[in-house]
Amino acid sequence: MFQRLVICTDFSDGLHRLVSFVSSFAEGGVKQLVFLHSVPYVERNNVPRINEEGIKQAQERLSTALKNLPPGIDVQVEVECGNPVDLILKVANKYAADLVLTGTPTRSLLAEKFFGSTTVALVQRLTVPLMVMRPQLIATYTAEELSLRCRHLCRYLLVPYHGSPASKYLVQQLKQSFQPSIELQLHLCWVVDGMRRRDVPTDHQLASARKELETIAAEIRTADITIDPVEVREGDPLTEVLAAAQEANVSAIVTSSSVPNKLLSWSAPQFTDELLRRSWHPIIYFPPSRQ
Repeated sequence: MFQRLVICTDFSDGLHRLVSFVSSFAEGGVKQLVFLHSVPYVERNNVPRINEEGIKQAQERLSTALKNLPPGIDVQVEVECGNPVDLILKVANKYAADLVLTGTPTRSLLAEKFFGSTTVALVQRLTVPLMVMRPQLIATYTAEELSLRCRHLCRYLLVPYHGSPASKYLVQQLKQSFQPSIELQLHLCWVVDGMRRRDVPTDHQLASARKELETIAAEIRTADITIDPVEVREGDPLTEVLAAAQEANVSAIVTSSSVPNKLLSWSAPQFTDELLRRSWHPIIYFPPSRQ
């Protein structure tokens, strides 16, 4: 689905392990890989200076990615001093990336408020999709499992859909991002939260949701994307989406937001915010249009 990836690692998130699986990415249809690390400046006499030693050490750790390259894939290593978010945005633009990968720990909303988060800043500024992976998940994979994960990184995706503008925008983005040469399977899931529409019988809501999902699925199939039978659930949206992801055995969950620069806000958390915080599945976030 995606062919030009920027993989960002701070060496504590486990993503640096992916340098050993370039051939697996290539088998999955990836054409370009950029491994990126940001090195903090060092201070001497209260003056920030380039950390030459830190840059050298990081380059050496990532250099495995450049060895024994299979045909058909371009691999680059980018290591610089500076602000991680600014560097990621610069490199993503430089290489025309269509997906940025980053790791994020499980942290509370309060921790994000007071200590900040590279992921929080990225989702507010990136214009290309962002894939967030849990370091704890990467740490448990054997080399064989990681190889398979890299080949099937975005092959089977869960799409939470609920008829909103953000849902419709997400479906359009998936269709536009689809590469015919890469296998893609989608699982569409609508969770009806009966508590929010007490004025409408639940049975009617379930039937209406299924009808709209069937229409969306038919539209997507015209793009040669494989679609599972649509799924309609009732209950808490977050709980049911996480359960659906486990039961469907998907590679990742995709989502978006309808309001630019409001994701992971302090005052008005949204569904996508909680999904990023609580899901152990990788999350692919499509940023809303900022035009």
